[in-house]
Amino acid sequence: MSILHQMFSRGILGAKCKTCLTLAISRIKLLQNKREMALKLMRKEIAEFLRTGQEAIARIRVEHVIREQNTWEAYEILELFCEFVLARLQEAVASIIFSAPRCSDLPDLLRVRNLFASKYGKEFVAAASERRPDTSVNRTIVEKLSVGAPSPEVKLKVLREIVHEHNIIWDSTETEKEITKKPEDLLSLPTPKTQKDASSSIQSATSSNGDHGAKSSSNPRSSFPDPPRVDESSSEYQNLQKATENKQLNGQTSDAMQRARAAIAAA
Repeated sequence: MSILHQMFSRGILGAKCKTCLTLAISRIKLLQNKREMALKLMRKEIAEFLRTGQEAIARIRVEHVIREQNTWEAYEILELFCEFVLARLQEAVASIIFSAPRCSDLPDLLRVRNLFASKYGKEFVAAASERRPDTSVNRTIVEKLSVGAPSPEVKLKVLREIVHEHNIIWDSTETEKEITKKPEDLLSLPTPKTQKDASSSIQSATSSNGDHGAKSSSNPRSSFPDPPRVDESSSEYQNLQKATENKQLNGQTSDAMQRARAAIAAA
């Protein structure tokens, strides 16, 4: 008798597990209907962005669409596995244990996971969660529930599907270039033209300043203006001359007084 058969034949534990699996299947179907309607709306919005030439926004939104589509496909597989667990399949058990913490809107799967843990032990649950080779977790489930960014090919494929679905005339050349860019291409930015113009203007200004300095050093008197000319017949000039003569006369008088005082002192 298999381990799963023993589990489902053990009274309360088997009944709880079957109930949770049945509820999970019903919840998955309900969520799938809601997600399908949301996906149609999102694809329609992306088609409108492409129609109006807003490709940058479309490239961002399509990643969310891809994630929702992957979740939708993963839930389809999980629905089958929930039914398979009831049919005692080992791969389904490991895949549900792996998927339960990654599907927050399916709390019934967490209950089933806890029941599996109580039956098979924490080591088996840890092995399935970590995708160890001997646990047989479904590869498609792992791929669809991955949180990594979708590949450029997948993004471009979904955009083309949306364009075809909504009958849009769209040139994908620019989007293909942007999507297929490597990370190192995004980091290496070309030198702007403005920087080149600024550097050339600085060089030209430096050279012109150097030429001007050389000319100034060769003829230092050329940098000073000529002194203004004085009109000797003007009254201001005559007054200035009289003041100068008075100063000189006063200076001579003071010299004579000093000599006379010296002579008296000597006598």
